[in-house]
Amino acid sequence: MIALLMEITDVHSLGIKATQGLIITDAFYWDANDGTRAFSKRFNEKVGHMPTMIQAGLYSATMHYLKAIEAIKTDEAPKVMEQMRKTPVNDFFAKNGKIRIDGRMVHDMNLYEVKKPEESKGEWDLYKLIASVPGDEAFRPLDKGGCPLVK
Repeated sequence: MIALLMEITDVHSLGIKATQGLIITDAFYWDANDGTRAFSKRFNEKVGHMPTMIQAGLYSATMHYLKAIEAIKTDEAPKVMEQMRKTPVNDFFAKNGKIRIDGRMVHDMNLYEVKKPEESKGEWDLYKLIASVPGDEAFRPLDKGGCPLVK
């Protein structure tokens, strides 16, 4: 079975025994690398569970926004958006992510399989990586979206 939008907290709530073998698309996994582990440790200490893709993505987006304001010394929306678009997103969430003119943040997506109970080494050790899809292939092409901002 494949879940196109399922968060790690959903898998955790249902249990690894019930969800083993499930295929999941996700842009963020807490145990992917040193950066994701460091962010997730801080998040877990404050919230009590590992962050979902949405929670990690919102934190990343907020920090990208605040860094843009700091860089240009204004919060005027058009200027901030211009700065955000010209600055790649390179943080724990995305490497070389980019914000297009239509507002879409393009970044790599991953395909994971929920581990079998005997493969898991702990409460949140739930996924194994199957494949990564480059952002330019994972998201609808700019010219196919019909956004009025695209000229």
